[in-house]
Amino acid sequence: MPSLTLTESRTRAADLAVTAYDVHLDLTSPEAFTSSTTVHFTSRTAQTFIELADAESVQATLNGVTLPAQAYADGRLALSDLQERNELVVTARLPYVTNGDGMHTFTDPADGERYVSAYCGMDIASTVFACFDQPDLKAPITLTVDAEEHWTVLANGAATSSEAGRWSFTSTPPISTYLFVVCAGPWHSVTSTHRGLPFGWHARRSLADDLDRQAPELEAITRDCFDHYTQAFTEPYPFDSYEQVFVPGQNWGALETPGCVTFRDEFLFRGEPSAMQRQARAMVIAHEMAHMWFGDLVTMKWWEDSWLNESFADYMGYQVAATAAGYVDSWIACAQTRKPQGLRADALRSTHPIAEDAEAMVDVDTAFGNFDMITYAKGNAVLRQLVAWLGEEPFLAGVNAYLGRHRFGNADLADFLDALDAATDRDVRAWAESWLRSTGFDTIRIERRDGVPILHRDGSRPHRFTVNGYAADGQLVGTELVDLAGEPVALPAFRGLAVVPNAGDETFAQVQLDVVSKEFVEQHLGRIADPLVRAVLWRGLVEMTRSGRTSVEDFLKLVARHLPIEEHAMVFEGAINAAQVFVVNELLDPARLDEAHEVLAATCTLARHRHPVVATRVLTSTTTDTELLHGWLEDDATDLGAALDQEQRWAVVRRLVELGGDPAMIATEEERDQSAAGRLAGLRCRAAVPTAEAKQEAWSQMFDGEPANRDFTALSDGFWTPGQHDLVADYLARLVAEAPGLAERRGQAFSKVVGHAFPHIAWPLEVARAFREDLTRALGSGELPTVLAREWNDHLDELDVTLAARSRNS
Repeated sequence: MPSLTLTESRTRAADLAVTAYDVHLDLTSPEAFTSSTTVHFTSRTAQTFIELADAESVQATLNGVTLPAQAYADGRLALSDLQERNELVVTARLPYVTNGDGMHTFTDPADGERYVSAYCGMDIASTVFACFDQPDLKAPITLTVDAEEHWTVLANGAATSSEAGRWSFTSTPPISTYLFVVCAGPWHSVTSTHRGLPFGWHARRSLADDLDRQAPELEAITRDCFDHYTQAFTEPYPFDSYEQVFVPGQNWGALETPGCVTFRDEFLFRGEPSAMQRQARAMVIAHEMAHMWFGDLVTMKWWEDSWLNESFADYMGYQVAATAAGYVDSWIACAQTRKPQGLRADALRSTHPIAEDAEAMVDVDTAFGNFDMITYAKGNAVLRQLVAWLGEEPFLAGVNAYLGRHRFGNADLADFLDALDAATDRDVRAWAESWLRSTGFDTIRIERRDGVPILHRDGSRPHRFTVNGYAADGQLVGTELVDLAGEPVALPAFRGLAVVPNAGDETFAQVQLDVVSKEFVEQHLGRIADPLVRAVLWRGLVEMTRSGRTSVEDFLKLVARHLPIEEHAMVFEGAINAAQVFVVNELLDPARLDEAHEVLAATCTLARHRHPVVATRVLTSTTTDTELLHGWLEDDATDLGAALDQEQRWAVVRRLVELGGDPAMIATEEERDQSAAGRLAGLRCRAAVPTAEAKQEAWSQMFDGEPANRDFTALSDGFWTPGQHDLVADYLARLVAEAPGLAERRGQAFSKVVGHAFPHIAWPLEVARAFREDLTRALGSGELPTVLAREWNDHLDELDVTLAARSRNS
């Protein structure tokens, strides 16, 4: 099916108004499902088209007249002889998918139960029902579903009846088609009522114990966030229920489908989560709930304004998790995970303004690429800077004016700025031009004159942030709030002191410390009192190493010196994970990998009593002490005395087979863990077995068939194991040759899955350079699928960062 273009979208928006969708889905057959849709719409033109992807046995009548079979082609049904008011009825048989794009089917290996869920999104709703699939043709949707009698069905509206497997739901308010959802299967549910609305958490039946155990925390987060939003926003909650479902096979972290949010079921933890995992889940819950207003109630007109949805929700996710849901250290997690993603994305050739020009989003496939870390991470950071610059009260006043003025409609950047402009006397349009309509990040530098630190800005944006001054013994002397624009800012109160600009992480910029401050950090990092400052500094150290301004060896010395004494769980987790993933596994010559792993393993050994979950994970993946690992597995507990959970057991099994252990232990563990997660862990472990036969088998499973999205990710994760470069180097050329065909066959979201499976591991320089040449040729051909080309272009830039750092450190 061709990707919908901006021109086509504008034409249909000008010509059509959709009054209502009545959708009936029959999900009782495991082979395919039947979709029947009645669309009421008005038209100012005689002809248009409606989307319906991959359909068979299409039958359609327009205003009582049967349409010819040839009217349906390439996923579009041509409509002609339109009247002012029209009724279109379309019935078709449609395929289930396993790639997360459409009506996803999943059979749980734990109990054989089947689950079917519609995951929509950009250009995807038409794989479920016939629709005018663009965000600015909103309409109420009324749904009925035929399902297995023992199933529960969840959807955008509240269920009104469910007799004999026939489920009916209330009509939604006007919503965009990409926000449609239905989730069907024998869900285990935890339900309640809050503020007069039905609330629920749902998961696969085999995950019932996990859901019951975590339900009190999940329900508390939901209630606290909901109470916050209903007080902060003047528009009432716009839907009639709030269901949240842990679903299998979701490509995104979660989808903000109104009234019924879907989360990938990995968010339902099987073992003991880390502090950052718990925070991340709370943030995502708050993020998706913010969308009920910002994105669902008011929606962008076209995809260039996807930031209006995602940047806002991402900012609110961290802020509300911190201020309302009790996860007070959310901004520490953001400083170490989200902010670096934004800075790295902004250094790529694919960077773009947060608020992109509509004309740049020529079609949906192109726009899909902009659901990236510019839109999420940088947009989040820039909105945080806006609140610091504008003030929270004027910001919320503008947001409420925007939501009230465009409720159940569509809006764009100009509408948002109009609302903010009316709430403040500050020049928000100039601010938006500087921050939202430009690319790249500024750098804040420190110079000294007679011992006085002077802040300089390399760039063009106004910044408001805090600066901390520290004495030589590591104690905080003072804090100043600084506005830095075109003119340097001197800090005479901090004469002779080390200084940390952006200590509260309020702005989006790189920071370059002067010699005095850098030496202070090297000496005192682990003892600086404020954990947010430590998080900001660790982020800076990682980026300095990636840019080659400090060596990997010097960075690892700081890891070994400061992380064993790090007291804050999320600071430790963010720093040790970044050290392993973005420094050791990417920047080192593989001949030095064992030495670096020894540093990480020793650091985690010292830190395990303080941070048992994360330190044990990293120790497991870096140690070469097979006796230690076998002891854990055989005793079902670590030497800390705590029983291994199932995820920890699988991590131990994987490391043992990586180190040459008997692969038969994989089957033993699979017998113990017959869950869906256990099945994926088995695939991952078998792909990590260090033999040519295991690698060939894993490759065949990835590329010779039609793997489910989760299977592909698990297999590729095991296949590209750090330290196994000699075994898999020859597959790099095969990846470049074979991945485009798989991405083309499997579609938009699976292309992103393939792109995310890029092998960022330590390679010999000559191998990395040859791989770069192959990638460059493939990208230069112009023949790659749009989404995969965007992913690979970004990875090519990141590979160049690695090559440059390696060259400087060699």
